[in-house]
Amino acid sequence: VQLQASGGGLVQAGGSLRLSCEVSGRSFSTYAWFRQAPGKEREFISMQSPFSTRYEDSAKGRFTMSRDYAKNTVYLQMNSLKPEDTAVYYCAATGRLGNLLTSEEYDFWGQGTLVTVSS
Repeated sequence: VQLQASGGGLVQAGGSLRLSCEVSGRSFSTYAWFRQAPGKEREFISMQSPFSTRYEDSAKGRFTMSRDYAKNTVYLQMNSLKPEDTAVYYCAATGRLGNLLTSEEYDFWGQGTLVTVSS
């Protein structure tokens, strides 16, 4: 099983990026995005299962998570980016269902993609 995250980069404040997480080896019930800024703990951003989609408060209205079942790929569309969104973004997956908001609930992780938002 492999999760390959991509799409990060340098963008100005107010700009947009779309992160992708290509999953190979199997498909999962629930996917999530987390991020980790320098000197901070990894934090939840969004999750999606067949039954629900959840966002961290700062992501609501700006970020949209989606899933392409045919491509076995999940996406995170990020709009209105702010400097405080600067972090390494990780995709994660698990076979569990439910509102899974903590990193401990995910079994497989991508390698991370760096997002840098300049002011």
